[in-house]
Amino acid sequence: MSDHSTHVEKNNLISVLKKDTGVNVYKCYQCGKCSAGCPVAFDEMEYPPSVIMRLLQTEDPKNEDLVKKSYAIWVCLTCEMCYTRCPMEIDIPTVMDYVRQVSVKEKKTNPKAKTIIASHEAFLSSIKSTGRLHEFGFVMGYKFKTFEFTKDVMLAPLMLQRGKLHLLPEKIKDLAHIAKIFKKTGK
Repeated sequence: MSDHSTHVEKNNLISVLKKDTGVNVYKCYQCGKCSAGCPVAFDEMEYPPSVIMRLLQTEDPKNEDLVKKSYAIWVCLTCEMCYTRCPMEIDIPTVMDYVRQVSVKEKKTNPKAKTIIASHEAFLSSIKSTGRLHEFGFVMGYKFKTFEFTKDVMLAPLMLQRGKLHLLPEKIKDLAHIAKIFKKTGK
């Protein structure tokens, strides 16, 4: 069995991931419990969590690119079912989140993930500007990012009538604190 302590010195995805998050993907011995328990592994993901882990373990740049460009990392719900089932307690949701960040940074996102990324961006934009989620602003931000202006448009009047959608946002008192959080995370 090879010593994986030398991998920390390398600059591949798995080594940087371990350095930045503390998650050691090499601990995975491919039992498959993560994939068996994942609610989206077999319907939505082209690579279930155990395969993602194995692709990363190979340290092959081509396999790393497969992971970065996969749709699987974007449909991961981060429900932590894989984490709770893992006998080695590998934090797979953190791995998926980290690889998503790398995928965006390197402009290697899967084209099918466009709406998911638009949703994330609209959500963060709403939090950044008001300190909390403003549903109307979130929906409008999402619509402008995806150009899906007419989709679900008939729901808006009913939601406004029932008080579920507010045109004006409620802002928190200490927006400077929220700005500090975003600055710290680099967003």
